[in-house]
Amino acid sequence: MTKNKIEPGSDRWDSVLKDGAKVFGIQIDRKQTDQLAVYAEELITWNRKKNLTAITDTFDIAVKHFLDSMAIAPMIPNGSYILDIGSGAGFPGIPLKIIMPSLSFMLIDATRKKINFLRHIIRTLKLDQIDALHKRAEDLKSSQAYKNSFDVIVCRAVTSIDFFVKMALPLLMQDGIMLAMKGDKVEKEIESSHLLSSDFSNLCLSDKSIKHNLSIQIKHYVLPFTKAERSIVYINQNAAIK
Repeated sequence: MTKNKIEPGSDRWDSVLKDGAKVFGIQIDRKQTDQLAVYAEELITWNRKKNLTAITDTFDIAVKHFLDSMAIAPMIPNGSYILDIGSGAGFPGIPLKIIMPSLSFMLIDATRKKINFLRHIIRTLKLDQIDALHKRAEDLKSSQAYKNSFDVIVCRAVTSIDFFVKMALPLLMQDGIMLAMKGDKVEKEIESSHLLSSDFSNLCLSDKSIKHNLSIQIKHYVLPFTKAERSIVYINQNAAIK
């Protein structure tokens, strides 16, 4: 399928999203592609004044934002409570909520205009069990209310692996998972990080009575309809009493 502008909500829009989702083993329906069409139209409208994303071509929005967000869906258990750090214009959180309604979300971002847009989209699409907060991960980390609250914490290409894990670990439930969405050169970043250090996870946490071990896996994929290579860093926290 060649790249060109497509009309959100059209049959081709529906086909691109359904065929692209199948690459990740995901089945979506027309209602969901129509919701994504509304999302795309609102993103384009808001972007004219608010500069929310550099990607404005409708095909690119469908592939580089929506389908890319879906890549981690097979790794997320149904019913999970998910924190999306640095959600921006809603990626990956809102596309995941649309295709997996059983998920609950907290989307956070440090930019007020992006949070305003996210709240608008949540209202427009009538999504439930999802909230958008004008906060940094550091704000949540310092609050007891969010300690060990989330089953899954995700971050899409907005920070280093080290910083992501340092922010996420105190907020993650025992045996929770962290998913970092990255480009194709992630091995080098991990090798130069402190993740493989035996005491790295304990340095992130205040409770020293627990020994934390991090299991790290990398999944590579090619974005549908493109030759763009991407990576998902899957980090599982296994904790045991010392």
